[in-house]
Amino acid sequence: MKRSFKIVFGALLWVSLTPLIVSAALGARQETTPKQDITDAGKSTKNAAKKTGSATKMESKKVVHKSAQKTKEGMNKVEEKTEPKQ
Repeated sequence: MKRSFKIVFGALLWVSLTPLIVSAALGARQETTPKQDITDAGKSTKNAAKKTGSATKMESKKVVHKSAQKTKEGMNKVEEKTEPKQ
């Protein structure tokens, strides 16, 4: 009886500790290296530059369209003022 208790208790202990051992082994393998850190920093910088470029492009389009609109408005005002009165 004592022997079977030891076997069952040992098996339960092993089953309960296995996830801890496996997670510790995986955690040790997932540490980043300096090379990986530099790679990640480069990718982050690239993505930030893309976002900035895209935002700049959109704002530039807004400015150009607004300028064109105001130019047309000004042109219409000048045209109205220069029309001969009847």
